[in-house]
This record gives sequence, C-alpha cells and structure tokens, in this order.
Amino acid sequence: MLRLAAFAVTSALAATAATATGPLPPLPSLGHLLAVPDHLTITVSATGNPRADGEYVLECDPVGGNHPEAEQACARLDQLAKQGKDPFAPETKRQICTMQDGGPATAHVTGTWQGHKVDATYRRTNGCEISRWNDLEPVLPGGRS
Repeated sequence: MLRLAAFAVTSALAATAATATGPLPPLPSLGHLLAVPDHLTITVSATGNPRADGEYVLECDPVGGNHPEAEQACARLDQLAKQGKDPFAPETKRQICTMQDGGPATAHVTGTWQGHKVDATYRRTNGCEISRWNDLEPVLPGGRS
C-alpha cells in the first residue's frame, strides 16, 4: 500500500510540474536530416586532356568526392539552383544551333541533385551543346581542345 501511495504522489508531482512549466517546446525540425545530399558521378572522355578524362564523384552539402575542383563545382551548382536553372535538363530539340564542332569530348552525369535523379549526357558537336557544356564548368572540365 505504501508503494501505491508513493507512486500516486510521484505521478501527481510530475503532472503538476509539467503543467506549471507550460507545454513542451516543439521538437526540432528534422528536414535537414532527411534531405538527400547532392551526389553525382561524372564520366568524361575524349577531351584531348588525359588528366581531365575519367570518372569523378562529386558530393555537395557537404563537399566531398574525388572531383578535382569539388568546391568550385558545388558552388557552380548552387549558383545555378539559385537562378532556377536545371543544368541537367534534357537539351531542347526546338532550337537553332550553330554548326561548329567543339571536338569529340563527351560527359555523362548520373546521380542526385536537388533531390532529383540525374542522367544527362553532354557533347560538343554544335554550338548549343558547346554552350550547355560550358555553362556547367567546372562540374565538367574545360572542353576546349
């Protein structure tokens, strides 16, 4: 019986303390823990620069991976996001492009950016594709041969 009385007193005190201090504060937001960090795999070939060709991993928020210019590449992607641009969107088919050849370089980017899946291919076979590549530097290496 003594135990039951002690339990009742303890429960009453705990309830009074909770009421006296007011409602509990809200739990902290966990949105930042649920966000998927940017993680891209970039495969580059035929740039004419053997040091630029290869496969690179680029991670942003936090910056990581083996990309040779990871901080600058993440800064460029942040800049494009703030401008509302999607550098990985497919190339528009209905555009007039200059007929110039920027060389045989190709790049393939896969992974996740801004919470969206990425699967984009880049070439330098006409003015539009050269511009699209250049707009993504330094994520992609300088493609000028």
